[in-house]
Amino acid sequence: MFESFPIWLLALDYILGMVMWTLIGRFGMGIFLPENSTFFFMRFFVRSTDPLIRLFKPITPGFLIRPMVPLYVAWFFYMIRFYVMPWLLGYSIMGMLSFPLESEFAHGVAEFIGFFVD
Repeated sequence: MFESFPIWLLALDYILGMVMWTLIGRFGMGIFLPENSTFFFMRFFVRSTDPLIRLFKPITPGFLIRPMVPLYVAWFFYMIRFYVMPWLLGYSIMGMLSFPLESEFAHGVAEFIGFFVD
């Protein structure tokens, strides 16, 4: 399916995708739990995303409420994956669900529930 993409591009996209979804997960968990929760998923999300949030602090607007900051940082990773990577490789914008990580996940879900996947 992704034979035309170099392996380094797929690996980079998977890494950026996991970082993006981890930040989104932290935002989602933050809706229900405080940052200092003892729940192991929340501790993982906070511990693994705090360095990125600190890195992006200089460009994070001061008016954002603290629970929204992970979503703001995740937006940068989305923008890199959707616009910058295809542009650097000379492709036009690929479109929704054409990201390798999300495409593989969508195919796995389709196979799991019994939809035909080509």
